[in-house]
Order: sequence, then structure tokens, then C-alpha cells
Amino acid sequence: MKIVVIGGTGLIGSKTLANLRRAGHQVVAASPNSGVNTLTGEGVKEALAGAEVVINLANSPSFEDKAVLAFFETSGRNLHAAEAAAGVHHHVALSIVGTDRSPDNGYFLAKVAQEKLIVASGTPYTIIRSTQFLEFLRGIAAEATDGNKVRISDGLFQPIAADDVAAIVAEVALAPPLNGIVEIAGPERAPFDEIVGRYLKAIGDPRQVVRDREARYFGSRVEERSLVPLGEARLGRIGFDEWLRRSQAAAA
Repeated sequence: MKIVVIGGTGLIGSKTLANLRRAGHQVVAASPNSGVNTLTGEGVKEALAGAEVVINLANSPSFEDKAVLAFFETSGRNLHAAEAAAGVHHHVALSIVGTDRSPDNGYFLAKVAQEKLIVASGTPYTIIRSTQFLEFLRGIAAEATDGNKVRISDGLFQPIAADDVAAIVAEVALAPPLNGIVEIAGPERAPFDEIVGRYLKAIGDPRQVVRDREARYFGSRVEERSLVPLGEARLGRIGFDEWLRRSQAAAA
């Protein structure tokens, strides 16, 4: 089966590609570097020719509110038109848990717009909403740093390993379309500040994590359950300690 992965060279895309290729499928990694640009439409029709499944993992090059909304709306329209012309049977997209619960977060609002385009496209689909990746803990700490302190909300957090995300994305792509949403998260849930503090301690970072209920998460206010699934979710298998062991071994 031919599967096209939009954003196939990124963190999740490269891992998803590897999983699907091991399963014996013909997988195309589509990105601007390979001549496939969903924003301009360049190469999209050609890449999708003969494809049965499209996995959309593309991300905006800019995180400014207007730019990210324009990216997801324009690239979405270009991609869905090409899918309809190619007769694609299943559109799989990676989104974010809590997108519809953070009206002050421009990026989340753009993902909501992306989801609405998917639903209206007419192509059978599955939307995977994921919690934050464990791999981004370093960046989260950097964003929240104030001097030698890291100010983090105590809202609940349930990060997931990128390897688990990629494995689930691949499995969903090979299954029948749900025409709905599946949420995924890591196996461990704890207050946000505790997880970040645990991470910094584990890597020997001396910064002090300060619990701050007013602390923003990339501009968004964090309520107790803003960033975790509210109902049933599919959980990854890799816990924090195992992920840390693997990531440190890979870096050695």
C-alpha cells in the first residue's frame, strides 16, 4: 500500500516512516525539501498519485498567530483537494489534546481550524490528538525560565514519548478510518511542575522549578485539566524513566 507522510522528515514523521516501511508498505516522505509543499501546492498532486493513505504531520514554519492559522488553512485546502483528485481512502492527522479548550492559544486555534477542514473535506479520516511529547520538556523548561527559576503551572500533564506517538500513528493509518478523534497520552499523569522538576533533576540541571498557577504555557493559561484527556485515551507504553534511559543512551 502506498502511504504518503506529509512532514515525513520531522521527529514523528521519520519514526512513523520507519515503522511503516518495516511493515512492508511503500512510504513516501513528503516535505518542501523533497519538492512537496502543501502551502504552495507544489508537487502535492504528483506525490499523492496512487496513494491510499495520507498522514499529515506538517507544521507551520512560523508560530505567530496569523501565520500559523494561514498555514493550516491554506495547506489543508491544498492537501484535501489533491486527496479528492487522487481518491485517497484515509486521511490521518496529528493534532493536540486540549485544542478546543484553550481559546487564548493561537496555535491551538489554528489546529482547531485544521480539524474542521478535515471533517468537511469528504475524505474518510482519523484525527489523533496527542499530549505533549517528552522530547519537548527541555524546550518547555527553557520557555518558562526566569533567571535561575522555571515557573510552571501545577495543572495536570501527561507527556508521551515520540516513539509511542509514531507507533500509534502508523497503526491508525493501517486501520479503517474512524471519521472521528482518538486521543493519546503517556502512561504517567502528574502536576506539570512536578514532571518538569523531575526532568531537570534527572539531567543534573540546577534550575529551580517554581509552582506558579499563573504561569503560561506558550502563552496559554493552564487549568487543572487543560492539557490532559478528559475521557478515554490510548496510552503509550514508554514511561518517563524508560524514555530518559533511552534518550540518554542515544546521546552518549
